[in-house]
Parts: sequence; C-alpha cells; structure tokens
Amino acid sequence: MSILEQIQGPRDLDRLSNEECKQLAAEIREFLIAEVAKTGGHLGPNLGVVELTIALHRVFESPRDPIVFDTGHQSYVHKLLTGRRDFSMLRQRGGLSGYPRRAESEHDIVESSHASSSLSWADGISKAFMRTGQQDRFVVAVVGDGALTGGMTWEALNNITDDNDRNLVIVVNDNGRSYAPTIGGMARFLNSVRVTGSYRDLQEGSERLFSRFGTLGQTVYRSARGAMRGFVSRASDNQDLYSNLDIKYIGPVHGHDLGAIELALHQAKDYGQPTLVHVITEKGRGYAPAENDVADQFHAIGQFDPGSGAALETGGDASWTSVFREEIVRIAETNEHVVAITAAMLAPTGLDAMAEKFPDRVYDVGIAEQHAVTSAAGLAYGGLHPVVAVYATFMNRAFDQLLMDVALHHAGVTFVLDRAGITGPDGASHNGVWDLATLQVVPGIRIASPRDEPTLRELLAEAVGINDGPTVVRYPKGAVGAEVPALRRTSDGVDVLREDTASGGVRDVLFVAVGPMSRVALDAAEILAQQGITSTVIDPRWVVPIAPSVTDIARDHRLLISIEDGIRVGGVGTRIRQAIRDAGVDTAVSERGTPDEFPDHASRAELLHDAGLTAEQIAADVIEQVRGTRIPIARPE
Repeated sequence: MSILEQIQGPRDLDRLSNEECKQLAAEIREFLIAEVAKTGGHLGPNLGVVELTIALHRVFESPRDPIVFDTGHQSYVHKLLTGRRDFSMLRQRGGLSGYPRRAESEHDIVESSHASSSLSWADGISKAFMRTGQQDRFVVAVVGDGALTGGMTWEALNNITDDNDRNLVIVVNDNGRSYAPTIGGMARFLNSVRVTGSYRDLQEGSERLFSRFGTLGQTVYRSARGAMRGFVSRASDNQDLYSNLDIKYIGPVHGHDLGAIELALHQAKDYGQPTLVHVITEKGRGYAPAENDVADQFHAIGQFDPGSGAALETGGDASWTSVFREEIVRIAETNEHVVAITAAMLAPTGLDAMAEKFPDRVYDVGIAEQHAVTSAAGLAYGGLHPVVAVYATFMNRAFDQLLMDVALHHAGVTFVLDRAGITGPDGASHNGVWDLATLQVVPGIRIASPRDEPTLRELLAEAVGINDGPTVVRYPKGAVGAEVPALRRTSDGVDVLREDTASGGVRDVLFVAVGPMSRVALDAAEILAQQGITSTVIDPRWVVPIAPSVTDIARDHRLLISIEDGIRVGGVGTRIRQAIRDAGVDTAVSERGTPDEFPDHASRAELLHDAGLTAEQIAADVIEQVRGTRIPIARPE
C-alpha cells in the first residue's frame, strides 16, 4: 500500500517521518498528473502546493483550524489529504468539484472561486473566534501572489493589522504567476525578495536541519525549532513592504522544502498574532511540461497525454474566444483609438494577440476588475475607446464601477464578457448566468449577444463605434459552431431566422432567442412544425434595449417565448414582457432561462437540460399547452 492510500485524514500525517513525507509528496504528484490527464483541471497550481499543503495539515488541525484557500483551484492536494481520492469524475456531475465545496467535506470552508477574498474571510472568522471565547483556534488564509493585486486583499490587511490579538496566519503562495506572470509593483517587490540571500540561506539551513535530525521524529524537530529560528530569515528593512503594516513577517521560505515550511508555520503559530508567511513555490513543480509551460496551458487544462503533456484532440472548431482574439486585432489595426484592458487574464480572454502586436495599447491590471472598469472610464474621457475583456462571472465584482463611473458619465467603454451563461465544469461561482439580469438595469447600457462568428465580428465592430455610453458583447464558453444565417434583417437590426407560413396572418409562436440560443429556438420550431404549429424565430442581436420591431412582430403571434442562458428572474425575458405591454400588445409571454439558484458543476448540456433549455423540452411544453399531450424527453448523455 502506498503512503497516499493510508491517508484517510490530516491526522494520519502526524506519524510520518520526514522521508515518508517526501515520498508522499512524490506520490501525490504522480496521482495528480495521472488523474487530471483523464478529466482536465487545474494541474499546474496544485503541483506547486504539494509540500505547502502537507505542511499546513501537519502544523494546523483542520477543520478546527479553518484553512481558507484564496480562489481554491489549488485545493486538489487538500482534498487528497482530507480523504477524497476518487478523482475519476473530477469537475463532472456526481464527482469532486474543482474547488472547495462544503457539501464534500467539513474541511472545505469557502466555496467561492473569486480571488482576493480569503483575507476578508479569515479576518471575520478570527474575530468571531475571539468574541466567542475560542482563543485556542487558528485561522489560516492561503493567498497567491496574483491575488495580492486585488484591492480586497489590501482592505483586509488594513483591518487585520489594526487588531493584533488573534490567531491568524496568512500564507502567501508566491509563484510569480496567476494565470500568467503576475504584473505590477507588487510583483516587482516580491521578485526582489526572491533573489535575496535570505531565501538561499533558508534553503541551505533547512537542509542542514534535517540532515542533522534525520528520522529521529517530529518530537526532536519541534523541540529544536525555537533554536533554529535563525534559519527563517526576515527580509531586509528596505524590502519589507509589510513592516509598515505592523504585521509579523516570516520569509521568504522555500516552498518545496517541508522542513522549512513547517518551521516557518510553527513560528507563525507561536506568535499568537496575525503573521504573514511568504512561501516561494514553483507552479507545475515535478512535471517538466508544466514547469516549462510559459503559456500557462497547465494552469487549467483539458485532457492530455501524461507522458508528453500534449493536449488531446477535442475537435477543430473555432472557439468564441479565438474569434474575438482575431477580430479585436483587426479592429485595432483600423482604429487607433481602441485600447484594451484585462484583469490578469490576457490569454484566456483572447487579448494576447493584440498585446503582442500593440503592446502599448493593452493593459493588464492584475486581479483588479473594479480598477479596470474605472480606469477604462478615464481612458474614454481621454479620447480613447477601451475594450474591457473579462469573464462574465468576474464582471459581477465591478458592477458599481460600471454603474457610477462608466454609465453615469456616458463613457464609451465596451465590455467583452467571455464565458457568459452556463459554463459547466468549474461550478457555481464560474457560471456567467447573472450578467444579463444585473447589467440591463444600468441606464443607457447596450447589450449584444452574438449567435455565431459573423455576428460576433459585426457586433464587436458596432460596439466599439458607440462612444456615448457602455456597450456589452457577451458570448459563452466553447466552440462557436456553424453559421446561422438570417432570412432578413429589420430596419432596427433584428434578424429574422425563420418564418412559417401564417394562417390568417397570425402565427402560433414567436421565439426571441438570445445569441447562441438561436439554435435551440430553430430546433424547437422545427419540432413544432412537425405538429402543425407555426413559428417565427428572431435574434435581436442587441438584446438591450428592446428593438421596436420585436414588439411589432409579437403582435402577429399568439405566444412569445424568450430563450436566454442567463438567470430567468430579471432577465431579458422580463424586459421583453414589459416592452410589449408598454406597446399595448396582448401576446402571451413565456420567459425561459436558468433558475434563480447556483448551478452545480456539470456539463453545459446537463445544466441546460436541468433548466429546461433544450429544444425538445421547450417544444414539448408548447405542444402540451396547445395539444394537451406531452412528448417524452430523454436526458442528455
């Protein structure tokens, strides 16, 4: 039996010798490479925190001492050490989540996978422990150097350092990267600390420590740690950013030397006040393809060959992101006023090509969506047209800035929201189902949802041509699919995709489809046609505001069905309902969207089925309403 197979919980680590811990680390890396190769997932970040996670669970007593992972994509090792070894369905329905999840284990504290929030969580938990007489409990926040670019981290630090009477340990997992190399002044500071002699001395000191004590056991080691504190070097005064925050600082510590990490964590634990432990790790440690991954493909990867590290073929269809990547460069070539901003996601959003061709026109601000949006308002005031490219779920963090800094000031800023709607495997916090409901309440906003590659290109061009207010272009994750041609376009820009022959001038159903849901609407219309039910399918292209032709076309139909892959409550469908009522149209309206709940991790097809957003389900509902019979629906594979 391997050492990993003997680990049912964190306390099983206590009996391991130093050599056994090293063997466990090697086994964990082998396990992760083999398992993630089958399912895909966040491999690079987890290979980098193997020793750190082992040390955390040996020094602290989870869950009594809560460990809060910032972002949480680096929690695979934590899952293994807390008894979860079945990775066969990682990020799939019924399998382990790719992030901490309370329903899985009492050891998982914070589920949200949005960065820079762990210190605020730790601040609140540690305050609660002090107020409720639990002074013997510790709280540990594990935050990456990339998350230090987020403003919430510094808001939390400001409060943490104002109250020193509590057991709070902040571990900075510094690998110089988030999705890509960490940028900005913070990154330059941390890089300067990495190359100081203290880091090299610490590594050598820890090696001497364990060569001296060998396998005599943790009792000897722990009794000696007080005398060995000199090996945990404090950064020089001219480099110590944290000294001005009045917080204890330990480091930098070699992040792949178990002895060094445990020594530092024990010292932090002994202080009895907020302490920051700076740990230097290597993303992708122990797997050459990931270690040499300059493009960060192993940060979040699909299925791959574990021998070579090569990604397995998943089809050659262009993705929505790749179409944007190409089109934004073309637009930038013809419009010198266009600049771009992203929040630590240059390649994932597709801005890397523009950054390569126009490096002085693309700004990566780090994990700082709020700053990105208000900075964009300033760029617009200065005469430029900024394009802010982020994942739809992360746009939630900058709503106030969009409302008060961009919209209120009529700033011409285009927001490109990748991964909009249902994304699937990454789970609740990564689905982009809230953008339509939240953003459409912003006065003066214009929201576009392309259905295919040509409409993405034309809507992006139209968006950057609008300079009197915010525009949004949103699209889902995955392949863009085949072109969906229009029969005609109305004078106000609505595309008519299907028009059945009407009996007496009135058709049965009008489908108003938001972007990619056009294919669902067309398939549903075809099913209805086989039952003798007539339909029209339209794609508004610009879904907010509602084009007048939508209400005009609705007059000639008995039922209007809106279909969107966003939350139904407060979604585009409700806006369409208001618009046709305001126009005095009495057509019945049925809004189809996702339920007002957090989607679980599952495939996009499974989640669309759960929400009733398949062509078969929608058609069945109409047929039942019209004919009084229900056709059987099969669940997706």
